[in-house]
Amino acid sequence: MNTEKLVAELAAEQSGVTLVNGEPHMRDTQGRLVSLGAVGPVKQLEDHLVRKIVMHGVALHEQIGRFKGHCIDDIGAFVELLRQEYGVQRMKKDSKGNMTFTSFDGCIRVKVSVADRITFGPELQIAKELIDECIVEWAAGVRSEIRDLIYRAFEPDKEGKINQGALFSLRSLKIDDERWVRAMAAISDAIRVIGSKEYINIHVRATPRDKWTHLPINIAAVDAPEKAEG
Repeated sequence: MNTEKLVAELAAEQSGVTLVNGEPHMRDTQGRLVSLGAVGPVKQLEDHLVRKIVMHGVALHEQIGRFKGHCIDDIGAFVELLRQEYGVQRMKKDSKGNMTFTSFDGCIRVKVSVADRITFGPELQIAKELIDECIVEWAAGVRSEIRDLIYRAFEPDKEGKINQGALFSLRSLKIDDERWVRAMAAISDAIRVIGSKEYINIHVRATPRDKWTHLPINIAAVDAPEKAEG
């Protein structure tokens, strides 16, 4: 089941209480129904607190999703208007690119960017083995900053994801060792584009002479509602 759907369904049970033969019960972590009288008042309050927060959180999440959908639709309509203005036919698949829209007074700005979502294939393991060979042979001759960069590139973070920034930084290093060159080629071959993500960032300022202030809304993390076909 979709995680968001599951959370929404759990939150919908606002009280967390189920009637069994007219008697109130709560379900425990083992899925067993426990008589409400056997559940301490503090546990009941905690359950109510969590459900209340999640219920409002799900509503806000859905609202941001709708907001993102409206932003995408409005921006798309404006860009289509520009195409018509300059006599450009729309391609079957829009090209990716960054766009910035600014209010007439220069105090509000909306920036739209599209970034690829990538993962890595088995070639990445081959690249690591080649780099390990280089490190072992170079031994003490390797600069500490290069060692640190290699460690960060191949050490997964807490979510098990590879540090893409550090990994791509390796490719900018000018090292003539033939194994290193093959390792960089393997990293390039390992890249798999699995989709893209749209980022919409809003900035405001009091006057055109002031610095921009970012309005933090994590729009990229929320999917816009799917449109009905037809």
